[in-house]
Amino acid sequence: MEEGGAADPNEKGKGKGKGESKDITISIKFSGRSIPLTLSPDSTITHLKSLLQPLTNVLTRGQKLIFKGKVLVDTMTLRASEVTGGAKVMLMASQGLHQGDGPILKQAQSEPRRVDNANTKLEKPQVPVDKNRLERWKATGVVALSQCNLKAIPDEVWACGPSARVLDLSNNSVQDVPAQVGCLSSIQKLILNANSIMDESISWEALKSLKYLTVLSLNQNHLTSLPSSLGELTSLRQLHVANNSLTSLPIEIGLLTQLEVLKVNNNRISIIPARIGDCYSLIEIDLSSNLLSELPETFGNLHDLKALHLSNNGLKSLPSTLFKMCLQLSTLDLHNTEITMDLLRQFEGWESFDERRLLKHQKQLDFRVVNSAKFDEGADKS
Repeated sequence: MEEGGAADPNEKGKGKGKGESKDITISIKFSGRSIPLTLSPDSTITHLKSLLQPLTNVLTRGQKLIFKGKVLVDTMTLRASEVTGGAKVMLMASQGLHQGDGPILKQAQSEPRRVDNANTKLEKPQVPVDKNRLERWKATGVVALSQCNLKAIPDEVWACGPSARVLDLSNNSVQDVPAQVGCLSSIQKLILNANSIMDESISWEALKSLKYLTVLSLNQNHLTSLPSSLGELTSLRQLHVANNSLTSLPIEIGLLTQLEVLKVNNNRISIIPARIGDCYSLIEIDLSSNLLSELPETFGNLHDLKALHLSNNGLKSLPSTLFKMCLQLSTLDLHNTEITMDLLRQFEGWESFDERRLLKHQKQLDFRVVNSAKFDEGADKS
């Protein structure tokens, strides 16, 4: 939701035609900026907090709204709280109760997070590719060009053709993944982490021809969406797109029936498509630090799922069949969500999951040297 967004249509329509006041605009003061919001004076403070959650990345239970020196009560309306048009309300955020990338402090933070090596005083020259290196690439099948200060993929890479099995270009400043990538017809692992790749600068059409591609890693780039053609990478077993600016996943992700690992943490995703339940080979999913308020019931179809990371989201509940159907699940990270232990105990299959969780921790402890530090049984993240 953008700043200044209107309130829920149901909220806006209440009481109109009976002398009720029109919508009002108030300003929320938070971390040096002012957030304008337009909503009905009959909206509750809880509704106001729900509007602020995607604008600030602060979970509703971590928000404290103060007006004229008083903390506003969740169940009261703006009218009852004497908050009128033009009012200025202060938002204070509790530490640790954030979703997404943490609290949005200033608009400048929406800029790319990666440090551009070109701004350093002594810029390293682009690493030359010599004939011996090209021959070694062809012999080993591994093209290793990580941290070489590259701004473009060298033409020599394409000369490897079907010989290349692994291409690692991570930690460079590469902007374009051109159609020539399709000539690497035997490539199995394509690692493009920490570059400057945007939606329009990667040739997904060419990627579709890579029939042996099992690992695609695009962490820490500038992607805002993934195309429907992603579903044609049917050999894919691992997909890593963490630390981008993705707002959704394509429904065609359900075509990736061999996918085992899906990591999309630290994005801006608010909805997971129901077709995720068709990815029945999934073993590990990381959706932490996004903008999720719910998960589709189809998660119960993921019978091989062992690890599910959901921390730093606005989740209030889980799919009803998660513990009943996902009988391999032993790691569940719910830190900094609104899901309580009392709620979890009400789910069918919770007791069996809890036994698996504790057994896994015990096995881990058996292989560790246990110091005097207290073991955090709630820290499910492995």
